[in-house]
Amino acid sequence: MLYHFLYPLADQFSLFNVLRYITFRSGGAMMTSMILAFWFGKPLIEWLRIKQKTGQPIRTDGPERHLIEKAGTPTMGGVLILFPAVVSTLLWVNPGNAYVWIVLGVLCGFGLIGFADDYTKVKNRSHGGVSGRVRLLGEFILAGIAVYLVMRLSAASPSAPPGFATSVAVPFFKDLLINLGPFYLLFGAFVIVGASNAVNLTDGLDGLAIVPVMIAAASLGLIAYIVGRVDYTEYLQLPYVPGTSELAVLVAALLGGGLGFLWWNAPPALVFMGDTGSLSLGAALGTIAVAIKHEIVLAIIGGLFVLEAVSVIVQVASFRLTGKRVFRMAPIHHHFEKLGWAEPTIVIRFWIIAVILALLGLATLKLR
Repeated sequence: MLYHFLYPLADQFSLFNVLRYITFRSGGAMMTSMILAFWFGKPLIEWLRIKQKTGQPIRTDGPERHLIEKAGTPTMGGVLILFPAVVSTLLWVNPGNAYVWIVLGVLCGFGLIGFADDYTKVKNRSHGGVSGRVRLLGEFILAGIAVYLVMRLSAASPSAPPGFATSVAVPFFKDLLINLGPFYLLFGAFVIVGASNAVNLTDGLDGLAIVPVMIAAASLGLIAYIVGRVDYTEYLQLPYVPGTSELAVLVAALLGGGLGFLWWNAPPALVFMGDTGSLSLGAALGTIAVAIKHEIVLAIIGGLFVLEAVSVIVQVASFRLTGKRVFRMAPIHHHFEKLGWAEPTIVIRFWIIAVILALLGLATLKLR
Protein backbone atom coordinates (compact mmCIF):
# COMPACT_ATOMS: atom_id res chain seq x y z
CA MET A 1 0.00 0.00 0.00
CA LEU A 2 2.83 2.39 0.80
CA TYR A 3 4.32 1.77 -2.63
CA HIS A 4 0.97 2.31 -4.34
CA PHE A 5 0.07 5.54 -2.51
CA LEU A 6 3.41 7.19 -1.76
CA TYR A 7 5.76 6.30 -4.60
CA PRO A 8 3.77 8.37 -7.17
CA LEU A 9 4.56 11.39 -4.97
CA ALA A 10 8.31 10.92 -5.45
CA ASP A 11 8.40 13.72 -8.03
CA GLN A 12 7.20 16.20 -5.41
CA PHE A 13 8.88 14.65 -2.36
CA SER A 14 12.24 13.02 -3.14
CA LEU A 15 12.16 11.13 0.16
CA PHE A 16 9.53 8.76 -1.26
CA ASN A 17 11.94 7.77 -4.01
CA VAL A 18 13.42 5.16 -1.64
CA LEU A 19 10.24 3.11 -2.07
CA ARG A 20 11.35 2.09 -5.55
CA TYR A 21 14.18 0.09 -4.01
CA ILE A 22 13.23 -3.48 -3.20
CA THR A 23 16.01 -3.69 -0.62
CA PHE A 24 14.57 -0.73 1.32
CA ARG A 25 11.05 -2.11 1.25
CA SER A 26 12.35 -5.54 2.27
CA GLY A 27 13.96 -4.02 5.34
CA GLY A 28 10.75 -2.17 6.15
CA ALA A 29 8.69 -5.35 5.75
CA MET A 30 11.00 -7.31 8.01
CA MET A 31 10.97 -4.71 10.78
CA THR A 32 7.20 -4.23 10.59
CA SER A 33 6.53 -7.96 10.73
CA MET A 34 8.93 -8.49 13.62
CA ILE A 35 7.41 -5.66 15.67
CA LEU A 36 3.90 -7.00 15.07
CA ALA A 37 4.98 -10.50 16.16
CA PHE A 38 6.55 -9.13 19.35
CA TRP A 39 3.54 -6.92 20.02
CA PHE A 40 0.81 -9.52 19.57
CA GLY A 41 2.80 -12.50 20.82
CA LYS A 42 1.94 -12.46 24.52
CA PRO A 43 -1.79 -11.64 24.24
CA LEU A 44 -2.22 -14.22 21.46
CA ILE A 45 -0.52 -16.93 23.50
CA GLU A 46 -2.67 -16.13 26.52
CA TRP A 47 -5.81 -16.24 24.37
CA LEU A 48 -4.78 -19.58 22.85
CA ARG A 49 -4.02 -20.96 26.29
CA ILE A 50 -7.49 -20.01 27.55
CA LYS A 51 -9.29 -21.30 24.46
CA GLN A 52 -7.37 -24.56 24.14
CA LYS A 53 -7.15 -25.37 27.87
CA THR A 54 -5.26 -28.66 27.43
CA GLY A 55 -3.00 -27.34 24.66
CA GLN A 56 -1.70 -29.41 21.76
CA PRO A 57 -2.33 -33.15 22.15
CA ILE A 58 0.97 -34.99 22.70
CA ARG A 59 1.63 -38.32 20.96
CA THR A 60 1.58 -41.15 23.48
CA ASP A 61 4.01 -43.13 21.31
CA GLY A 62 6.51 -40.27 21.22
CA PRO A 63 9.45 -39.55 23.54
CA GLU A 64 8.28 -40.00 27.13
CA ARG A 65 9.54 -36.64 28.34
CA HIS A 66 7.26 -34.80 25.89
CA LEU A 67 4.23 -35.99 27.88
CA ILE A 68 5.61 -34.16 30.90
CA GLU A 69 7.51 -31.17 29.52
CA LYS A 70 5.33 -30.18 26.56
CA ALA A 71 1.83 -31.05 27.72
CA GLY A 72 -0.45 -28.02 27.93
CA THR A 73 1.52 -25.88 25.48
CA PRO A 74 -0.90 -24.12 23.09
CA THR A 75 -0.65 -24.70 19.36
CA MET A 76 -1.72 -22.71 16.25
CA GLY A 77 1.16 -20.33 16.95
CA GLY A 78 1.74 -20.16 13.20
CA VAL A 79 -0.79 -17.32 13.26
CA LEU A 80 1.94 -15.33 15.00
CA ILE A 81 4.02 -15.66 11.83
CA LEU A 82 1.35 -15.48 9.14
CA PHE A 83 -0.58 -12.46 10.38
CA PRO A 84 2.44 -10.13 10.73
CA ALA A 85 3.95 -11.43 7.48
CA VAL A 86 0.79 -10.90 5.44
CA VAL A 87 0.10 -7.46 6.89
CA SER A 88 3.64 -6.19 6.41
CA THR A 89 3.83 -7.68 2.90
CA LEU A 90 0.67 -5.86 1.88
CA LEU A 91 2.06 -2.69 3.43
CA TRP A 92 5.43 -2.70 1.66
CA VAL A 93 5.09 -4.75 -1.54
CA ASN A 94 4.37 -3.52 -5.05
CA PRO A 95 0.71 -4.65 -5.36
CA GLY A 96 1.02 -5.01 -9.11
CA ASN A 97 3.33 -8.01 -8.84
CA ALA A 98 1.48 -11.26 -9.59
CA TYR A 99 4.14 -13.56 -8.10
CA VAL A 100 3.61 -12.05 -4.67
CA TRP A 101 -0.13 -12.68 -4.81
CA ILE A 102 0.40 -16.29 -5.84
CA VAL A 103 2.75 -16.99 -2.92
CA LEU A 104 0.48 -15.12 -0.50
CA GLY A 105 -2.46 -17.20 -1.73
CA VAL A 106 -0.56 -20.42 -1.11
CA LEU A 107 0.65 -19.18 2.29
CA CYS A 108 -2.87 -18.35 3.45
CA GLY A 109 -4.50 -21.38 1.79
CA PHE A 110 -2.15 -23.89 3.38
CA GLY A 111 -2.42 -21.92 6.61
CA LEU A 112 -6.17 -22.51 6.62
CA ILE A 113 -5.67 -26.23 5.98
CA GLY A 114 -3.19 -26.36 8.86
CA PHE A 115 -5.53 -24.36 11.09
CA ALA A 116 -8.35 -26.83 10.40
CA ASP A 117 -6.01 -29.70 11.27
CA ASP A 118 -4.87 -28.03 14.51
CA TYR A 119 -8.43 -27.12 15.49
CA THR A 120 -9.59 -30.70 14.95
CA LYS A 121 -6.77 -32.03 17.11
CA VAL A 122 -7.50 -29.64 19.95
CA LYS A 123 -11.27 -30.12 19.73
CA ASN A 124 -11.04 -33.91 19.73
CA ARG A 125 -8.05 -33.95 22.09
CA SER A 126 -6.28 -36.26 19.67
CA HIS A 127 -3.18 -35.92 17.51
CA GLY A 128 -5.10 -37.40 14.55
CA GLY A 129 -6.46 -34.17 13.07
CA VAL A 130 -8.06 -33.92 9.63
CA SER A 131 -7.99 -37.06 7.47
CA GLY A 132 -4.66 -37.36 5.66
CA ARG A 133 -6.35 -37.97 2.30
CA VAL A 134 -8.60 -34.93 2.64
CA ARG A 135 -5.68 -32.75 3.66
CA LEU A 136 -3.48 -33.93 0.79
CA LEU A 137 -6.30 -33.42 -1.69
CA GLY A 138 -6.72 -29.82 -0.57
CA GLU A 139 -2.99 -29.26 -0.67
CA PHE A 140 -2.60 -30.63 -4.21
CA ILE A 141 -5.54 -28.56 -5.48
CA LEU A 142 -4.04 -25.35 -4.08
CA ALA A 143 -0.55 -26.25 -5.27
CA GLY A 144 -1.83 -27.16 -8.74
CA ILE A 145 -3.57 -23.79 -9.09
CA ALA A 146 -0.43 -21.97 -7.99
CA VAL A 147 1.80 -23.87 -10.43
CA TYR A 148 -0.64 -23.24 -13.28
CA LEU A 149 -0.61 -19.50 -12.58
CA VAL A 150 3.19 -19.46 -12.39
CA MET A 151 3.37 -21.32 -15.70
CA ARG A 152 1.11 -18.74 -17.33
CA LEU A 153 3.23 -15.89 -16.00
CA SER A 154 6.42 -17.52 -17.25
CA ALA A 155 4.93 -18.22 -20.67
CA ALA A 156 3.74 -14.62 -21.00
CA SER A 157 7.24 -13.22 -20.48
CA PRO A 158 8.68 -11.97 -23.79
CA SER A 159 12.21 -12.82 -22.63
CA ALA A 160 11.40 -16.47 -21.85
CA PRO A 161 12.80 -19.06 -24.30
CA PRO A 162 10.39 -21.64 -25.83
CA GLY A 163 9.22 -24.19 -23.28
CA PHE A 164 10.62 -22.22 -20.34
CA ALA A 165 7.33 -22.26 -18.45
CA THR A 166 7.33 -26.06 -18.23
CA SER A 167 11.07 -26.58 -17.79
CA VAL A 168 13.22 -27.40 -14.79
CA ALA A 169 16.60 -25.68 -14.50
CA VAL A 170 19.46 -27.99 -13.53
CA PRO A 171 22.04 -26.46 -11.15
CA PHE A 172 25.76 -26.46 -12.01
CA PHE A 173 24.91 -26.19 -15.74
CA LYS A 174 24.67 -22.89 -17.60
CA ASP A 175 21.77 -23.46 -19.97
CA LEU A 176 20.45 -26.92 -19.14
CA LEU A 177 16.65 -26.89 -18.99
CA ILE A 178 14.62 -30.10 -18.89
CA ASN A 179 11.22 -29.55 -20.47
CA LEU A 180 8.63 -31.68 -18.67
CA GLY A 181 5.75 -30.46 -20.81
CA PRO A 182 2.33 -30.99 -19.18
CA PHE A 183 3.95 -33.11 -16.45
CA TYR A 184 5.49 -29.94 -15.03
CA LEU A 185 2.15 -29.13 -13.41
CA LEU A 186 2.32 -32.35 -11.40
CA PHE A 187 6.02 -31.88 -10.68
CA GLY A 188 5.53 -28.34 -9.39
CA ALA A 189 2.58 -29.36 -7.23
CA PHE A 190 4.66 -32.21 -5.77
CA VAL A 191 7.46 -29.74 -4.91
CA ILE A 192 5.04 -27.46 -3.05
CA VAL A 193 3.17 -30.23 -1.21
CA GLY A 194 6.40 -32.08 -0.47
CA ALA A 195 8.06 -29.00 0.98
CA SER A 196 4.96 -28.27 3.05
CA ASN A 197 4.80 -31.71 4.65
CA ALA A 198 8.58 -31.98 5.06
CA VAL A 199 8.59 -28.82 7.18
CA ASN A 200 5.60 -30.20 9.07
CA LEU A 201 7.54 -33.37 9.94
CA THR A 202 10.52 -31.29 11.10
CA ASP A 203 8.40 -29.33 13.57
CA GLY A 204 8.85 -31.60 16.57
CA LEU A 205 11.16 -29.78 19.00
CA ASP A 206 11.23 -26.25 20.37
CA GLY A 207 12.71 -23.96 17.72
CA LEU A 208 13.72 -26.84 15.45
CA ALA A 209 11.64 -25.94 12.40
CA ILE A 210 11.45 -22.14 12.44
CA VAL A 211 15.17 -21.38 12.18
CA PRO A 212 15.85 -23.73 9.23
CA VAL A 213 12.74 -22.29 7.58
CA MET A 214 14.14 -18.78 7.98
CA ILE A 215 17.53 -19.90 6.66
CA ALA A 216 15.94 -21.52 3.60
CA ALA A 217 13.61 -18.55 3.07
CA ALA A 218 16.48 -16.06 3.23
CA SER A 219 18.43 -18.10 0.68
CA LEU A 220 15.47 -18.35 -1.69
CA GLY A 221 14.70 -14.66 -1.20
CA LEU A 222 18.23 -13.78 -2.27
CA ILE A 223 17.95 -16.04 -5.32
CA ALA A 224 14.54 -14.55 -6.18
CA TYR A 225 16.03 -11.05 -6.07
CA ILE A 226 18.91 -12.13 -8.32
CA VAL A 227 16.93 -14.05 -10.97
CA GLY A 228 14.49 -11.15 -11.26
CA ARG A 229 17.29 -8.85 -12.43
CA VAL A 230 18.59 -9.23 -15.94
CA ASP A 231 22.04 -7.81 -15.09
CA TYR A 232 22.68 -10.35 -12.34
CA THR A 233 21.33 -13.29 -14.33
CA GLU A 234 23.53 -12.43 -17.30
CA TYR A 235 26.61 -12.28 -15.09
CA LEU A 236 25.81 -15.48 -13.18
CA GLN A 237 24.27 -17.19 -16.24
CA LEU A 238 21.02 -18.00 -14.48
CA PRO A 239 17.51 -18.28 -15.92
CA TYR A 240 15.96 -14.79 -15.97
CA VAL A 241 12.47 -14.63 -14.47
CA PRO A 242 11.24 -11.01 -14.56
CA GLY A 243 9.17 -9.92 -11.58
CA THR A 244 10.47 -12.37 -9.00
CA SER A 245 12.70 -9.79 -7.28
CA GLU A 246 9.60 -8.47 -5.53
CA LEU A 247 9.34 -11.80 -3.68
CA ALA A 248 12.26 -10.60 -1.56
CA VAL A 249 9.83 -8.26 0.23
CA LEU A 250 7.52 -11.16 1.11
CA VAL A 251 10.46 -13.29 2.25
CA ALA A 252 11.70 -10.46 4.46
CA ALA A 253 8.25 -10.24 6.04
CA LEU A 254 8.36 -13.97 6.77
CA LEU A 255 11.79 -13.56 8.33
CA GLY A 256 10.53 -10.80 10.60
CA GLY A 257 7.52 -12.86 11.66
CA GLY A 258 9.77 -15.87 12.15
CA LEU A 259 12.11 -13.95 14.45
CA GLY A 260 9.16 -12.69 16.48
CA PHE A 261 7.75 -16.20 16.73
CA LEU A 262 11.13 -17.63 17.76
CA TRP A 263 11.12 -15.28 20.74
CA TRP A 264 8.10 -17.19 22.09
CA ASN A 265 9.06 -20.61 20.67
CA ALA A 266 12.59 -20.72 22.11
CA PRO A 267 13.08 -23.54 24.66
CA PRO A 268 11.01 -24.00 26.70
CA ALA A 269 8.40 -23.05 24.12
CA LEU A 270 5.41 -20.99 25.20
CA VAL A 271 3.61 -21.85 21.96
CA PHE A 272 3.94 -24.31 19.07
CA MET A 273 3.52 -23.20 15.46
CA GLY A 274 1.39 -26.26 14.73
CA ASP A 275 0.29 -27.26 11.26
CA THR A 276 -0.99 -23.70 10.82
CA GLY A 277 2.60 -22.54 10.57
CA SER A 278 4.56 -25.53 9.32
CA LEU A 279 2.31 -26.42 6.37
CA SER A 280 2.00 -22.82 5.19
CA LEU A 281 5.68 -21.94 5.54
CA GLY A 282 6.81 -25.09 3.75
CA ALA A 283 4.32 -24.48 0.94
CA ALA A 284 5.56 -20.89 0.58
CA LEU A 285 9.14 -22.13 0.20
CA GLY A 286 8.05 -24.61 -2.46
CA THR A 287 6.04 -22.00 -4.37
CA ILE A 288 8.93 -19.53 -4.39
CA ALA A 289 11.25 -22.27 -5.66
CA VAL A 290 8.81 -23.06 -8.49
CA ALA A 291 8.43 -19.39 -9.38
CA ILE A 292 12.19 -18.78 -9.63
CA LYS A 293 12.95 -22.09 -11.39
CA HIS A 294 15.11 -23.40 -8.53
CA GLU A 295 13.12 -26.47 -7.53
CA ILE A 296 16.20 -28.72 -7.42
CA VAL A 297 18.20 -26.14 -5.47
CA LEU A 298 15.39 -26.11 -2.89
CA ALA A 299 16.16 -29.78 -2.21
CA ILE A 300 19.73 -28.73 -1.36
CA ILE A 301 18.91 -25.61 0.64
CA GLY A 302 16.10 -27.43 2.43
CA GLY A 303 18.06 -30.64 2.73
CA LEU A 304 17.30 -30.86 6.44
CA PHE A 305 13.58 -31.06 5.66
CA VAL A 306 14.30 -33.69 3.00
CA LEU A 307 16.27 -35.72 5.55
CA GLU A 308 13.39 -35.60 8.03
CA ALA A 309 10.87 -36.70 5.40
CA VAL A 310 13.10 -39.46 4.05
CA SER A 311 13.66 -40.80 7.57
CA VAL A 312 9.89 -41.27 7.95
CA ILE A 313 9.57 -42.92 4.52
CA VAL A 314 12.47 -45.30 5.26
CA GLN A 315 11.09 -46.13 8.70
CA VAL A 316 7.60 -46.94 7.41
CA ALA A 317 8.86 -48.89 4.39
CA SER A 318 11.31 -50.91 6.45
CA PHE A 319 8.71 -51.81 9.08
CA ARG A 320 6.13 -52.86 6.49
CA LEU A 321 8.57 -54.91 4.44
CA THR A 322 10.72 -56.49 7.16
CA GLY A 323 8.94 -55.80 10.43
CA LYS A 324 12.07 -53.98 11.66
CA ARG A 325 12.75 -50.30 12.27
CA VAL A 326 15.84 -48.50 10.94
CA PHE A 327 15.61 -45.69 13.51
CA ARG A 328 14.60 -45.85 17.14
CA MET A 329 11.91 -43.37 16.20
CA ALA A 330 11.05 -41.21 13.19
CA PRO A 331 11.31 -38.39 12.20
CA ILE A 332 15.04 -38.56 12.74
CA HIS A 333 15.23 -35.84 15.41
CA HIS A 334 13.29 -38.21 17.70
CA HIS A 335 15.87 -40.89 16.96
CA PHE A 336 18.54 -38.72 18.53
CA GLU A 337 16.27 -38.02 21.48
CA LYS A 338 16.00 -41.77 22.02
CA LEU A 339 19.81 -41.96 21.90
CA GLY A 340 19.93 -39.59 24.86
CA TRP A 341 20.83 -36.31 23.15
CA ALA A 342 19.54 -33.22 24.94
CA GLU A 343 16.90 -31.24 23.05
CA PRO A 344 19.01 -28.04 22.73
CA THR A 345 21.89 -30.14 21.35
CA ILE A 346 19.70 -31.63 18.63
CA VAL A 347 18.14 -28.30 17.74
CA ILE A 348 21.38 -26.33 17.50
CA ARG A 349 23.19 -29.05 15.53
CA PHE A 350 20.29 -29.23 13.10
CA TRP A 351 20.49 -25.44 12.74
CA ILE A 352 24.16 -25.79 11.84
CA ILE A 353 23.32 -28.42 9.24
CA ALA A 354 20.68 -26.09 7.80
CA VAL A 355 23.24 -23.28 7.44
CA ILE A 356 25.75 -25.58 5.72
CA LEU A 357 23.13 -26.85 3.26
CA ALA A 358 21.98 -23.30 2.52
CA LEU A 359 25.55 -22.30 1.70
CA LEU A 360 25.87 -25.30 -0.60
CA GLY A 361 22.65 -24.32 -2.33
CA LEU A 362 23.81 -20.72 -2.79
CA ALA A 363 27.10 -22.00 -4.20
CA THR A 364 25.17 -23.38 -7.17
CA LEU A 365 24.63 -19.78 -8.32
CA LYS A 366 28.29 -19.41 -9.19
CA LEU A 367 29.46 -22.98 -9.86
CA ARG A 368 28.30 -23.37 -13.44
